[in-house]
Amino acid sequence: MTLPRSTRWVLALAVLCSAMAAGADFLGPESCKGCHPDAYAAWRSSKHARSMESLTAEQQREARCTTCHAPNLADQSMTAISCETCHGGGQYYAPAYVMKDPELARLVGLQDPSEKSCRSCHEPSSPSLRPFQFAEKLKAMDHWSVERQKRGASPSPRADR
Repeated sequence: MTLPRSTRWVLALAVLCSAMAAGADFLGPESCKGCHPDAYAAWRSSKHARSMESLTAEQQREARCTTCHAPNLADQSMTAISCETCHGGGQYYAPAYVMKDPELARLVGLQDPSEKSCRSCHEPSSPSLRPFQFAEKLKAMDHWSVERQKRGASPSPRADR
């Protein structure tokens, strides 16, 4: 059943108010896999998926390390940099009917990562990072673009296609 656009917006507003009051919970990267298998595979093979593994046992207990290597550990119990670390907690935008409406998905919490959000960790004072070239690194995390399709990868389903 498809709801009229005006009804969806009213529901979105109610959900948004609720989300702002409580914060959206993370569902985990497995919840993204069904609709976004290529994006999930790109993430799974990335260093982000294994971010805690690069730390020693002692570093895994230090907030100054986990702030970047597992930024959602304390509030969401996520032990890596996952889809929702970059795109926001999926509790409200994950349902298929929401993802089919890009405006609605963004209204209830789907975020488009920016250079600023990446640089919150990838910045010059990080102890082991080389200089961060945003445009180049973004290509390495590409799981959405036409350029990726041209390179021979199968398209990843996205709400805005």
